[in-house]
Amino acid sequence: MPILTNKVILVTGGSSGIGRATAKVLGAEGARVIVADLQDQEGEKTAAIVNDTGGDAEYHHVDVGDYDQVKTLVAGIVEAHGSLDGAFNNAGIEGPTAKILDVPMEDWDRVVRVNLTGVFICIKCEIEQMIRQENGGSIVSTSSAAGLIGIPGAASYNASKHGVIGLTKTVALEYASKNVRVNAVCPGFIETPMLDRVTDASEKIREQLIKAVPMRRVAKAAEIAEATAWLLSDKSSYVTGVSIPVDGGWVAQ
Repeated sequence: MPILTNKVILVTGGSSGIGRATAKVLGAEGARVIVADLQDQEGEKTAAIVNDTGGDAEYHHVDVGDYDQVKTLVAGIVEAHGSLDGAFNNAGIEGPTAKILDVPMEDWDRVVRVNLTGVFICIKCEIEQMIRQENGGSIVSTSSAAGLIGIPGAASYNASKHGVIGLTKTVALEYASKNVRVNAVCPGFIETPMLDRVTDASEKIREQLIKAVPMRRVAKAAEIAEATAWLLSDKSSYVTGVSIPVDGGWVAQ
């Protein structure tokens, strides 16, 4: 039996990778999926994929770093569908690979704006709606294994993803009594366009990354999607404030 039947769930960063995979899983589990992104053509494609496989999805253009845009999006979702039962705050960028002395301020600002401020804005707008609802809601944000450990050469990305975990814990405590759950997923190395960019499509670098993973493989985006769907569902009804590594055992070492 589907675990998300009739739930209205927002997915940001839904144009590719983990976002697209999660939209597909949520649709298959009975949710009405609201795909949001800046990449309109690919975002529309994600919604079409969900609909073509028997799900229910629609696409909206939004910049997660713009408070007014996110607030308007949430208000529109509620006006059209009556509620916002769940949200997957997944929009993110990787940032430069460089030591801190070589990271330009504009790159730092860009990464933090999307990866951390964007999650802050989304959570703020989502919770404002969810505490009005009798059934509350569930929020999941994408952190990273890099939010749990340090990785040299990724100062802005590491800092932003660590920030998502701190934000998740704090907000979970603030609204636990309001029937709103707030959690995070921490992907390791995932087969996505972002991984291709980070490795510069180098097989040698990919092999080195795989050797660092106890399970000796890169994950499929759908494996992150399944963990996210569980956190968004009532199956995880007593889980809040946690950041779950989905990384093949990488950070357990």
